[in-house]
Amino acid sequence: MADILPTSLLEACVVIGASNEKLKEVLQVHQHGRSDDFTLLDPEVLQVHVPPFVTKEDLVSGSQTLSNFNRTQRRRSFIKKKREKPVAALESNNGNNDPVTEDISVPKDIDLIGLPQLCFPGGLQVANESKADHFHFLVFTDVFGNRTYGVVVQHYKPVQFPHDGNHYQNGQVHWTSAKAPRLYAAVGICVISKYAYYNALKDCLSCLLLQLKSCRGTDFEDRVKEFAANVALVPSPPPGQLHLVFNMKPLQIVLPSREDLDSPVVDLDLHLPFLCFKPKQVLQIMTCILTEQRIVLFSSDWALLTLIAESLVLFIHPLQWQHTFVPILSRQMLDFVMAPTSFLMGCHVNHFDEVAAETDDLILINIDNGSISSSSSRELDIPDVPLGAAECFMSRLKGVQMHYDLKLSRLGSSTELNDLRMQRRQWQQRLNWQIQQITLELIVNIFREVNDHLNYRVFNSEEFQKSREPADQPFYKKVLETHIFHSFLKARLNRKMDAFTRMELSTRSEAHRVKLMLESPRRPTMQEMALKYSSPENRCFKGISMPDLADQRIHDFPVSKSSLKKLESETALKIPRNPIKTFKLPDFPSPLVYHHVQCYYTECIVLLSKAVSSVPPESSALLARYYYLRGVMNMMLGKRLDALSDFQNLYKTDIGIFPADLVKKLVDSLAQEEWLQAEKRSELKRFISKVKKDNETGLVKSDDHVKNFALPKKHMQLEDFVKQIQESGIVKDIGTIHRLFDALTVESFKSDFGGQGLDTAMRVAPSQSVFYVDSHLDGQQKQIDPETFKVFYTFWKETEAEAQDVHLPAEVIEHLDKNESVYKLSCSVKTNHGVGKIAMTQRRLFLLTEGRPGYIEITAFRDIEEVKMSSAAFLLLRIPSLKIKTTLRKEMFEANLKSECDLWHLMVKEMWAGKKMSDDHKDPQYMQQALTNVLLMDAVVGCLQSQKAIYAATKLAFFDKMKYEVPMMVPKTTSETLKHKINPSAGQTAPQAVDVLLYTPGHLNISEVGGGANPKLWCALSDGKVVVFDAASWSMQQNCIQVGTSKLNCMLGLEQNQVWIGSQDCTIYIINTVSMSCNKQLTDHRSEVTDMVIEDSNDKFSQIQAYSCSADGTIITWDVFTLKVKNQFHVECQRLTSLKLFRGTLWCCAGECIMELRKNGMPYRRMLLPDHPGGIAAAGFSCFQLFIERDQLWTASAECGELCIWHVKDLSKPFHRIQLQDCTGVSCMIKVKNQIWVGSRGKSQGKLRGKIYVVDIEKHSVEKELVAHSAAVQALCSVEDRYVLSGSSCEDGKVAIWKVE
Repeated sequence: MADILPTSLLEACVVIGASNEKLKEVLQVHQHGRSDDFTLLDPEVLQVHVPPFVTKEDLVSGSQTLSNFNRTQRRRSFIKKKREKPVAALESNNGNNDPVTEDISVPKDIDLIGLPQLCFPGGLQVANESKADHFHFLVFTDVFGNRTYGVVVQHYKPVQFPHDGNHYQNGQVHWTSAKAPRLYAAVGICVISKYAYYNALKDCLSCLLLQLKSCRGTDFEDRVKEFAANVALVPSPPPGQLHLVFNMKPLQIVLPSREDLDSPVVDLDLHLPFLCFKPKQVLQIMTCILTEQRIVLFSSDWALLTLIAESLVLFIHPLQWQHTFVPILSRQMLDFVMAPTSFLMGCHVNHFDEVAAETDDLILINIDNGSISSSSSRELDIPDVPLGAAECFMSRLKGVQMHYDLKLSRLGSSTELNDLRMQRRQWQQRLNWQIQQITLELIVNIFREVNDHLNYRVFNSEEFQKSREPADQPFYKKVLETHIFHSFLKARLNRKMDAFTRMELSTRSEAHRVKLMLESPRRPTMQEMALKYSSPENRCFKGISMPDLADQRIHDFPVSKSSLKKLESETALKIPRNPIKTFKLPDFPSPLVYHHVQCYYTECIVLLSKAVSSVPPESSALLARYYYLRGVMNMMLGKRLDALSDFQNLYKTDIGIFPADLVKKLVDSLAQEEWLQAEKRSELKRFISKVKKDNETGLVKSDDHVKNFALPKKHMQLEDFVKQIQESGIVKDIGTIHRLFDALTVESFKSDFGGQGLDTAMRVAPSQSVFYVDSHLDGQQKQIDPETFKVFYTFWKETEAEAQDVHLPAEVIEHLDKNESVYKLSCSVKTNHGVGKIAMTQRRLFLLTEGRPGYIEITAFRDIEEVKMSSAAFLLLRIPSLKIKTTLRKEMFEANLKSECDLWHLMVKEMWAGKKMSDDHKDPQYMQQALTNVLLMDAVVGCLQSQKAIYAATKLAFFDKMKYEVPMMVPKTTSETLKHKINPSAGQTAPQAVDVLLYTPGHLNISEVGGGANPKLWCALSDGKVVVFDAASWSMQQNCIQVGTSKLNCMLGLEQNQVWIGSQDCTIYIINTVSMSCNKQLTDHRSEVTDMVIEDSNDKFSQIQAYSCSADGTIITWDVFTLKVKNQFHVECQRLTSLKLFRGTLWCCAGECIMELRKNGMPYRRMLLPDHPGGIAAAGFSCFQLFIERDQLWTASAECGELCIWHVKDLSKPFHRIQLQDCTGVSCMIKVKNQIWVGSRGKSQGKLRGKIYVVDIEKHSVEKELVAHSAAVQALCSVEDRYVLSGSSCEDGKVAIWKVE
């Protein structure tokens, strides 16, 4: 059992001191007056105490007496053998002649050989007077990088010897002598823990010292043992906002918890580095850490070395220092600084010159005088932190008060020690939180745009560096090569929801959120261009706000990239910290015998049970922490099944802190009789099965390797080409990449080689862009050679780089929208408006005149009427020209584009067609796709440089061809009702089906950042993905929340900041709408969850209930606050698909019938499928709606284009049928005001499309027939009866926003 027990606060307690032989020699020298100076002694391990201190075996063997710490008891401790101890003394101590046996059971990761030097890094010295106790802190790292922490106190004790020469010291029996000179020797007591509880363990040792000073020498060992045993009873608190408190007399000790599983323990004063260094120097040190330098800290105070080093490492969280970390080097360990790899070490300031002379390229940081230098002769070469991030960091620090004495000036004096400590601790916790948020914001601002250059498993470091400001590039060049950054990339690749991701999402600008929705090449916006060439003081401004649906230009989304120069002034510090709660452990048992220890754990369980019962319903996070602690205490008490029950409740309440490894060990340790008992408890049995299944799933290690982008080295067929293009970050959409492949492979061997055949093609293939493999094997498979891809990629990137250098005068910028970007600039050409360059943005064409640069508007794309090519006479030549006719001017614009004419003709027509499609369908994605097509055309023409280049570019003219091949006229009714379209699949390689839609209202009383209190639209996509939009601006707020890997069937919004999601994998996932994380699961269904409904209650004191149903006919009633099953029953049916609650009864749709049930599951009425008018039986019900106020029930079928209306009091047959024209099946319907909106599939313009029918409830007639999806509509949702949202299947994957009249 001991092997599976959870880790307690104490890992080991070690006593270090000088041997008695050495002390006797020193005393003899001093007695004879030969010297008053004492040489340094070598410290040795004297005692080691490790848990468990009390076991059941001790009770059975009868070895325990009332004094639990007498020397007759065999303990898990190590006492250094004393060679001078006489046999008589041994016999008197043991009471028999048996040899002394010593149990040296020491944790394997504790190095007892090196520990004495670290406990006395400056050496152990004997003094002729007592000295003050001195604390310092240690960090141990094993070969796997796991860290253990130590707190050491050096305590001076008098050295005493008997006259007969037999003596014992440091806790052993001794006899005092009045004539002996008074000498004092330091004894080190080191408490070792798995957790970095520096302040708490320091307080514990301070309490121990108080006891040691009043005890006799013979009691020293027993007091240390009792202290170690007491501390070992304290569990480590679970992650979250529950801190543990215990009494060590006279102090109340507080154990702060970690923020989450990925966060470190913070139990030290994080402001210490700012008291020792200026903010600019702190940035320099952080840069040294991020660039993995060889760093050595110096101080005359050993304690400061570890505290400063730990604080600096915490400043880069969630990035982690992964190299050697030894904050304290003893004088014998100074040669460690010769290590060739990166490290962070510390030593006494007296060794500064010695270390500096040892080797070059060391970063030397002197804590005492606040200086940073290099051991090299050259000046310190540390790249500056990116300017925007540094300026924001410095600005934040100005508002932070780091001196506690300034707070005390307005407070009264407290007479209670623990009250004073509590005030100081609360101040420190608030200050630590501020500093953590400021340093985290710094890290986010430095690496905010990394995700933009991470495509699948490839990071394009070269392109990322090019996108940085020139002054910032030296910093990124060094950082991007480090192990720290590579691990950070892995976390981004795995979509880890850590502190970085949470802050990045909460501080993301509106423009950046919109950018996630629109896949467009990177170009500087007018806003960024104006900032780039403006004065530094004008470079900070607040984020861009989006218009609401009433704005006519809502579909003209901005296209921009975020910039470090555009940091919002107050965002990060508005992030609130959850209120902290404490749980006080009972007083430690005395004496520490097995029975009393068991009573201690039992008392803990009683207190925790009371805490569980008193937790308010809305505090589920606090409840989860109590379950965690009670499970741990039940484990310590040996009640395995009770512990599993607690962990099962924890799993339901907050899976984010579920100790999977611990529970797996607990399950494996169950005895046979416990297994039999578990089999009788169905819930516990299912939980154990799930633990085993999850453990097996976790054994499959995912590929999290991130590689740098590299150009291909071999010929690529279509599949390889798609992967290479996606990894390059040029474009993600598979359809577009297929067209690009066709464009780059238009030069077939038949046309280029005059039909000479395969042999000729193979011979010249190495110098051509394509070749064919043996047609007898695989047919004619086109391939692209590496050289062609390299030329194309280079041209694309050069064009991108040139766009970054485009500088427009302020007089020109003021004519353009701030989110416009110049995507194409022609050569200087002659036009009928003068000489200049034609510039193309995502919205318009304009002429940048030469001479004094000026702006002449050519046309907006939506205003174009005609685009054609012509030729203009010049001497004896005919120069190709481009003519553009617009609705705003009578005369045509003409430009002599010469060799560029064909390309510009193609590009303008594609942008024109894309804009028309975008306006007609209210879908900005079309315009962005057209823009991508145009830039790919430009790259293809620049790459091929042949007569067929223009023909190749036509392969990418997608919208221009669509305009002629498939008329995409939008019906007038659809155009008037449709407001906008959004794409939840933005960033995906192909459209994803929108399976469920849910709208949740905003919360004006919640203080959140980043629009977190705004209303939200939740979109459930394929394979367990959930995408969240800010419904105030329709910008993407969260691009992916993963809840399982199966199809999601239903969603339910609750007022308690929760969204419940029912999945095909039989699980209900619960998402916290504030943290946007899924930490709760309900696993009681045995079949896929198909629907959920909440019971409205007018009584604010009544419990809120929710109902869920699964395909096998199971219906479960849930207590929303406690997440416990209140009732469960089964309905006999083929497949239960949906559930509704009206006037206290449940209505269930089961395909072949619709049933009305009492809330306890008792059947009330059943309605069967109606007969089809043609005599053919209709398919099963797909959905239904109840209108109790009209006594009507509306039903629909997935295979029939009609709605049936029934009287609620007479369900024998429908009294009215509504035929839906050209409808082949209904998938969903909702009630909005006095209308029914019906989502279906049907024919439009000869093709199967997604259709919506708007039916008047009173007239029983179809008012509108809306067509805006190219695939079946399978999800509908209402937005406060003002808008209706519709989602379609994977062929379309869009969400349409409709106006309700």
